[in-house]
Amino acid sequence: MLHPSQIEDQTLDFVPTQNSISIRISILQSFNPSILIVCKRLVRIEIWGLVLLFEGIEMISKSYANLLDLANGNFPAMEEPRRKMFGRTLTVPGVLSELDDDQARSVSSEAPSTVFADRLIVVANQLPLKAVRRVDDKTGESSWSFSWDENSLYKHIKDGLPEEMEVIYVGSLRAEVDPSEQDDISQILLERFKCVPAFIPPSILDKYYHGFCKQHLWPLFHYRLPFSASLGGRFDRSLWEAYVAANKIFSQKVIEVINPDDDYVWIHDYHLMVLPTFLRRHFIRLRMGFFLHSPFPSSEIYRTLPVREEILKALLNVDLLGFHTFDYARHFLSCCSRMLGLEYQSKRGYIGLEYYGRTIGIKIMPSGIHMGQMESVLKQSDKQSRVRELEQEFQGQTVLLGVDDLDTFKGVNLKVLAMEQMLKSHRSWLGRAVLVQILNPARGKGRDVEEVEEEIRSSISRINQELGLPGYTPIVLIDRPLTLAEKAAYYTISEAAIVTAVRDGMNLTPYEYVVCRQGIRGSDLSNSRQKSMLVVSEFVGCSPSLSGAIRVNPWNVEATAEAMYESLSIQDFEKEMRHEKHYNYVSTHDVAYWSRSFFQDLERTCADHFRRRCWGIGLGFGFRVVALDPMFRKLSTDAIMDAYGRAQNRAILLDYDGTIMPQSTINKCPSKEVISIINRLCNDPKNMVFVVSGRGKDDLGKWFSPCAKLGIAAEHGYLMRWLADKEWETSAQNANFGWMHMAEPVMKLYTEATDGSSIETKESALVWHFQDADPSFGSAQAKEMLDHLESVLANEPVVVKSGQYIVEVKPQGVTKGSVAEKIFASMFSNERRADFVLCVGDDRSDEDMFVMIGDAIKAGVIVNNKSVFACTVGQKPSRAEYYLDDTVEVINMLENLGDISEDSDSGSSS
Repeated sequence: MLHPSQIEDQTLDFVPTQNSISIRISILQSFNPSILIVCKRLVRIEIWGLVLLFEGIEMISKSYANLLDLANGNFPAMEEPRRKMFGRTLTVPGVLSELDDDQARSVSSEAPSTVFADRLIVVANQLPLKAVRRVDDKTGESSWSFSWDENSLYKHIKDGLPEEMEVIYVGSLRAEVDPSEQDDISQILLERFKCVPAFIPPSILDKYYHGFCKQHLWPLFHYRLPFSASLGGRFDRSLWEAYVAANKIFSQKVIEVINPDDDYVWIHDYHLMVLPTFLRRHFIRLRMGFFLHSPFPSSEIYRTLPVREEILKALLNVDLLGFHTFDYARHFLSCCSRMLGLEYQSKRGYIGLEYYGRTIGIKIMPSGIHMGQMESVLKQSDKQSRVRELEQEFQGQTVLLGVDDLDTFKGVNLKVLAMEQMLKSHRSWLGRAVLVQILNPARGKGRDVEEVEEEIRSSISRINQELGLPGYTPIVLIDRPLTLAEKAAYYTISEAAIVTAVRDGMNLTPYEYVVCRQGIRGSDLSNSRQKSMLVVSEFVGCSPSLSGAIRVNPWNVEATAEAMYESLSIQDFEKEMRHEKHYNYVSTHDVAYWSRSFFQDLERTCADHFRRRCWGIGLGFGFRVVALDPMFRKLSTDAIMDAYGRAQNRAILLDYDGTIMPQSTINKCPSKEVISIINRLCNDPKNMVFVVSGRGKDDLGKWFSPCAKLGIAAEHGYLMRWLADKEWETSAQNANFGWMHMAEPVMKLYTEATDGSSIETKESALVWHFQDADPSFGSAQAKEMLDHLESVLANEPVVVKSGQYIVEVKPQGVTKGSVAEKIFASMFSNERRADFVLCVGDDRSDEDMFVMIGDAIKAGVIVNNKSVFACTVGQKPSRAEYYLDDTVEVINMLENLGDISEDSDSGSSS
């Protein structure tokens, strides 16, 4: 019998059975009825002779979470959720230890899944549910009532997904639930709504939501900096710690229900930006997306956040990142470039960000409204009757409509002032134009919100007093909660919708307005020519998609006033054309289109997840996953030493910078230790040793002058010297360098315009360096220079290439691959066909050598055995089959090989 302390080192077998129903029921009932939740498949579990039989679990209960306690008959409250177990066979020793949430261990089953349909787990701060607690007046007993929140965007995500796909929601409830009720409510919500509630303790909730989310992230993402303790507030690390704690609670709830090999996870909004790291630490191959529903600020704003890198690195643990607009995505990419040194690429229309061998997709797609919901609202009788009432109330008047949250960034105060300016500038509309401002309740709290509300009310009161007439109120404020049907009635009778937010993530008000003005599809009304007008702030996420709207800078009150006037005065036929254009877009780009598009891109981005070899590295929020080709592995010292000792003809090709000399070293001259090691390798008669570098021949020749038998290839192979006493050979067929007089003036032009850049002149090449320039500007200048040089040198025998912070012009045919080809061919012609090859490099230019090695093996120039070692420095995507972590490991390996040669020489001498 196993002792509980030994369970993590043992194997657990979950074996299906067919005829154990009565036994299952009796055993489970004898322990705890809450274990059995939803049954799909019969499973038999045997632990220490105790047999538990049940069917595939939908969600593990708190009693079942700890198998050790279950086996002992104990059912404590679960503090750390465990990984969900579906009906599958687990035969991997130590699997229980991987469930510990406090350890950054990665879980990925190699066994085929028994769940046939993929599931999507949607994680958001709040569940798409309404929760109401009712108290019986007679008995005093309370009960809960739950229903779908039809106004929640997340509820309608499933409309764009395949019908057979199951959607599970993880989030918090908009109600405080007593801890004694949480278990029962969790089970009810799972069974009835497929929702998993995350209950956040009040001590964390206030600091997490009202603290870090609303006091730090929300203002910062809307371009408000905390200039003082009273204006915006200083960064409070305790609020950040609460934010992290809350995200961890959400991760625990996801872990309870997830099957990492079969499920997709879609995380939403700024409340959960560090959640990806918690999930990725457990499941390195988890298919995970994130969509930000708020703006993402420019790098100048974002980098003021003290925890900026922690959040960036957490977001980079997803597979697909979604933004409403290109501006938001561009700001995020700029932050990654400036703070993490990452560059993005666009390939076939898709933007990808390379991060430790993984490609994080960038998705730009504004969300939409739910067309079915809007049309059902338009059919409601109370909406129709309300429309008639409003038409009578505003008879003879033209309504401009605003629908906004009570928020500091919605610009309602600016809209009110613009309405005043419009009426004063165009007196003909005084008494006829009315601004109806619907003010939704505030979702945040604080002095800023109170000040904005006070300004709005006082301005409206003043304007109505100054410009109001008997029977006419210029601005009508509605500050009570309205149903969607009531709002739809106001949309229907309004001539224009006015949105003047100073910064907003998306804002679906214009979309709802356009649909309500169109009416119900297929009705006689919708077939007639409808009209509508939109005045939209250029700082709103929906603005780019509404090309027929009048875009305004809300801070310019006079310009906004003129836009309001234009929306009223424009010809009807133009209003009809603009409306038709908007309606065609809104009706085809609804929430189902948005979710379907995002999920399809998530599938595409994750297509090769289970083909790659992955490792999780790093601590805390520095954790990331390194993804490599399945054949890519670390070079084993024992394997290469054994092959080296058996070989008779060896070729050793070594890059210099980043390979045997660290990139960060200021003094690039090789140490005495390096010279000694290379000399030992060169003195072995079986070896052909070459240093293949992009550096010039003067530096390399001077540095390696003590190495008489060392071959050197300088400037990527343009110049070669087989031994120290031999002459330098040029490899270029065309020795005409007239093109330099054409390229150099172009490079000088960009150097003068780009602070921090410089030109390096080599014998065969010109290199423009911009590593010390502004990253974004330098990168933009490099792309422009590349196009310029390619145009100028189109008829010259040169190639123009971009590299890491460089643009280089060099003769055609000059590559490190050609150097390798010459070395192998020389050995073959001298009847010394290489039966051992070691080629080590660290950058893009070295990849040509790795490719050439494969070609040489196919051509029979190199012996086709297992003694070929193409090795890159650092774990990164490469054509090499092996890697070493850094230059220290490279030197240690070369030293070991030198020892073998030295021992061999000693043995032969004796």
